Amino acid sequence: MIMAGDVSRVLDKNSKALGELKVKLFADGADMAGIQEMYANPMIQGFTTNPTLMNKVGITDYEAFGRQVLAAVPDRPVSLEVFADDFDEMKAQASEIATWGDNVNIKIPVTNTKGEFSGPLIKTLSEAGVSLNLTAIMTLDQVRAVTENLSEDTPAIISVFAGRIADTGIDPIPFMSECLNIISARPKAELLWASPRELLNIFQADDIGCHIITATNDVLKKLSLVGKELSDYSLETVQMFYDDAVAAGYKINTSKT
Repeated sequence: MIMAGDVSRVLDKNSKALGELKVKLFADGADMAGIQEMYANPMIQGFTTNPTLMNKVGITDYEAFGRQVLAAVPDRPVSLEVFADDFDEMKAQASEIATWGDNVNIKIPVTNTKGEFSGPLIKTLSEAGVSLNLTAIMTLDQVRAVTENLSEDTPAIISVFAGRIADTGIDPIPFMSECLNIISARPKAELLWASPRELLNIFQADDIGCHIITATNDVLKKLSLVGKELSDYSLETVQMFYDDAVAAGYKINTSKT
């Protein structure tokens, strides 16, 4: 049975001030206006994107966009992804993208579309000193295999898609906690909570000691709601329903009742 005191403790825990967060907030997107907006926010410590997000907003010139982002964000990490399916071509793309800026992390998918593990490529690039962001990871075996192929001397980000894991009905919190245990073998590697579905995930990531969480602007814009008085939020919601009904001109003939 949940007691009132238990609820209060949970609410207090999740009402942590934003300034107390230790997890690094990255913005995930491909809209330049949104990237510039988030860059103006000192809370945002890095940026990620991927070909799907880029295609969604109509980007056709990959290199031009990548260089534009790096010019707009010269002093925070930016993750740009290779898009080849052949490992030799992935390596060539990674080597080229790495020349675009000192703050770029090269995103390498954990496998190609044939399900072949990217381990040898990860090992080669990491040992060459290329900062990587290993992406599309969703199993603990993948986390172990990636970690084993990382150089102890080169920084890396291990992106585990906690949101997609949660979509399958699996609680991502113990899963991500175990990921932290695994990657502790590589002190320069950081765990990134990818594909969060709600603002609460930021606090969950922080509570377990996850290093980074990347979120879309829609999620990050909800940061202004942290600490909001719930009774006020309730009243605003009632007002919204009322105003929208009035604006729509809805009517019900109550004279028949």
